[in-house]
Amino acid sequence: MDARSNAAPVIIKRKKVVSGGGHHGGAWKVAYADFVTAMMAFFLLMWLLGATTEKQRKGIADYFSPTVPINRVSGGGSGAFGGDTVFSEQSLAQSGTGAENLHSTESHQARGDTGVISDGASVRLTEADAAAFSEIDDRLRGRSGESLASDDVLRHIVTRVTDEGLIIEIFDVGDATLFVSDQSEPTDTLREIARVIATVATPIVNDIAIAGHTRARPVTLVDNPVWDLSAARANRTRILLEDSGIARARMRRLTGHADRSPATADPMSPRNNRLEVTFLRSL
Repeated sequence: MDARSNAAPVIIKRKKVVSGGGHHGGAWKVAYADFVTAMMAFFLLMWLLGATTEKQRKGIADYFSPTVPINRVSGGGSGAFGGDTVFSEQSLAQSGTGAENLHSTESHQARGDTGVISDGASVRLTEADAAAFSEIDDRLRGRSGESLASDDVLRHIVTRVTDEGLIIEIFDVGDATLFVSDQSEPTDTLREIARVIATVATPIVNDIAIAGHTRARPVTLVDNPVWDLSAARANRTRILLEDSGIARARMRRLTGHADRSPATADPMSPRNNRLEVTFLRSL
């Protein structure tokens, strides 16, 4: 056609028509199956929570807890297998990677938080330790005769047995304090208590650990004295016990806990000013 012609050019459009939905890989089916599985598991869990007792739920949880000896948080015996298989009925699988309480010992487990626990089960002691601790408590309380301590002394004392040994806790009562205020100088009350403890402890040979505690201060101080004070009070108690007749070789440990382990809900309560004299178990 001549370029000078007035005829319009013809433009041809070709449209591609796709029939059907085509193939999309089916990934949505996998996602939907995972969703349905998760919902089944969720509803099964909710049903179990509503249809089982607390004891049954504990059993289900224990069933799924790993007790394989090679796991770092469990064991099948008291040592590396303890000479037994993990399936031995005489060995109890133990959880934990180490001591879970404040004062660990070289004995089978760490120190317990309580002595005789609330359900009546008692701490395991050897016959010698049980007899020694019972004798101390009896002589202190006067169960086998006349008490060696007066009522004014006994009101400062609480005894309990833990996995670590027999703890004699000595604390302030009202205006009857163990030390001069904010000092490590003992009062006549503590001197008398130390003499009583030394007397009742004469027949036994268990080693002794002493811990000092103090109440918290109402404000944060630049130089808070509670650490030095608790340690100094523990050491002064050691001196009083040794002067009262306890052999120096029996002293195993002195610790100062400052205000970090309060005995009451109120950390500033005078009840938190206390000492713990522990007659340790025989290893």
